[in-house]
Amino acid sequence: MADQYSEPEPAPEPAPTPAKKTRKSTGKMTDQQKAQLTKHMAKQKKAGMSASEMKSHRMKMMVRMRKGMTVAKAHNDVKKSG
Repeated sequence: MADQYSEPEPAPEPAPTPAKKTRKSTGKMTDQQKAQLTKHMAKQKKAGMSASEMKSHRMKMMVRMRKGMTVAKAHNDVKKSG
């Protein structure tokens, strides 16, 4: 019989969660990657991209390149995602 002075029962332990997938560390871009991105952005400017579009495109490219994508793969991924 449980009265108000007895200790409450411990809560059941939750089921163990599956191990999370580890992500690659998103470190800094290398000098080579920076040069490639600068060259890519120059092409985009010549193609007629506006300043706000260029800033958005550059940020999206940098995120992907930090994860290890090449310029070409990152650009295709940006175009594909809209």
